[in-house]
Amino acid sequence: MELHFSERGTGIPVVFVHGTLGTLETWRGQIDSFATKYRVITYSRRYHPPNAARADGQTYSIALHAADLIALIEGLQLERVHLVGSSYGAYVALQVTLDRPDLVRSLVLGEPPILPWLGRTPEGDALRRAFEAGALQPARQAFARGDSVEGLRRFVDGVGGPGRFAGMPEAARAALRRLAFEMSLEVKADPAAYTPALSCADVGRIRNSVLLVTGQRSARMFRIITDELARCLANEELVEVPGAGHGPHADQRAYYNTVVLRFLDRN
Repeated sequence: MELHFSERGTGIPVVFVHGTLGTLETWRGQIDSFATKYRVITYSRRYHPPNAARADGQTYSIALHAADLIALIEGLQLERVHLVGSSYGAYVALQVTLDRPDLVRSLVLGEPPILPWLGRTPEGDALRRAFEAGALQPARQAFARGDSVEGLRRFVDGVGGPGRFAGMPEAARAALRRLAFEMSLEVKADPAAYTPALSCADVGRIRNSVLLVTGQRSARMFRIITDELARCLANEELVEVPGAGHGPHADQRAYYNTVVLRFLDRN
């Protein structure tokens, strides 16, 4: 599998892992700041542009994307890396740390959607069912009937709130349309592989330093998952980015860069 990547700077490597509906360009607001101190590597995950948008017979899963990231780190012959992930990319980074802790120096997790963990409380389970009914299922149905724009809209609004897709500039919506193939694979994926129920005990055995980043305005379900991560992890810090939603690296770039760089410098 060929993965497009970019690198800038020198020093200890920092690998950025984008989320759903993202590409290596997701991190353009971080590259200049981080490359003054670190070797910055951004890449597009499998199926995300400019990688090939074609079915390859693989099962869409956290395990697949984690294996790709491990292969990238090893292929570039990187020393232990700082992993910085957003949303599904944070889920992938967490899985890599569980699978290969020897490759990871520290971990920054921005609201990984570990949806099974929502079922641990009545409030969380209600939010999970609402997200599945209001976002995942309608998006899946729209892609199945060939309406990719509606599929994207239902997913984006389900994560960012009603009207989020319509409120985007046309250029931003056009960029999302280029990700329709990948999005269709996600919503059709087997939930057991797409969002596996990680064990709190396994997560608790992580000894790498972890920074949990959450947005003040992000959907409540993400804060519940982040709080559960904080409970399970042994060596974590938690930062809430004021005024930010599910993508604090973009919503409040300067604040995000400052707190993440401070964390990396200590680790």
